Amino acid sequence: MRRVMPADGDDRPGDDQPNDDAREVAALRAEIDSVERAALRTVDPGARAVVIASAVMLLLVAAVLPWVGGANGWDLLRGTTGPAVDVGVLPRLFAGAALGFGVVLSTLALLSRRWGLVWASAFGCAYCVIDGVWAIWSRQTTDGPGPGIGMVLAVLAVVVLASQWLRLAWSRH
Repeated sequence: MRRVMPADGDDRPGDDQPNDDAREVAALRAEIDSVERAALRTVDPGARAVVIASAVMLLLVAAVLPWVGGANGWDLLRGTTGPAVDVGVLPRLFAGAALGFGVVLSTLALLSRRWGLVWASAFGCAYCVIDGVWAIWSRQTTDGPGPGIGMVLAVLAVVVLASQWLRLAWSRH
């Protein structure tokens, strides 16, 4: 067996073993770093996922119930309310925001578990709370029909969503 002496005086056989060990350690470190970066971008909602999913389902049920007069949330969103029902802008805006932030963005955030989507859901649902209360107020101050049970349930659902998303977003250490 042939012995190659390293330049630093180390008496180990072979000159390629230290380089292999260094490459293995560097590869292991790179893998650990990539796993750490991935873990920092994700969130585990735990039991909140059930509460959030239930609130999303409540919001979907509320969308088929009456919001203004006989018009439901889907009619407001599509703009297919009858001409006899003067809906106004705020309930339409709330329908779009609640279904966009409360259903679509919340579902994406639950499925992807990304911090960015959690923050977007938190802020979007918090906006929906303000918009929903404003929409209810606008229906109570007009001569037309008041807010229906669907709109009230939708506001309650986005209150739950906003509180859950904000708690989850602030829980990052």
